[in-house]
Amino acid sequence: MIASASAAERDSFATRLIEDRANLLSLGKVRGLLAGKVADEELEDRAKELLLAAVAKRLQNRDTVVLVAESLDAEEREPFVRSAAALKRPRHLILLETARDQVAEEDLLTLNALRRALDAGELGEEGFQTALRLGGTTASEVKRILFRPPPREDD
Repeated sequence: MIASASAAERDSFATRLIEDRANLLSLGKVRGLLAGKVADEELEDRAKELLLAAVAKRLQNRDTVVLVAESLDAEEREPFVRSAAALKRPRHLILLETARDQVAEEDLLTLNALRRALDAGELGEEGFQTALRLGGTTASEVKRILFRPPPREDD
């Protein structure tokens, strides 16, 4: 899962580093697919349902899923992390830092709480196995993210 207070930086990072676009899912992408096909008042709920179902199906098929989080809220992350944990699939979070002027006032408390939890190693309590915080030029220096199957256990 990729999260950031800046939607533009988050989306740019994901687009630049995820080679297989089929692995890249987001609520915005699903909203775009449903636009005009469902009533406006149903769009948000239907998009959330469809995204959760698509992620669950891909996880069941043991496919890689890269989810672009729309918010910084643990509530948004929880159903996806729970689904992946139930299937014993890897769960990683990348928090992309952004300039202070890119953070909306209403996101500041949530962002600071996420930073504290990540720095204290507490995201394991949410179900993440690894968490990474990238800021400044570090995010632009990342050249690729590789998804590889875990090493085989020799019996």
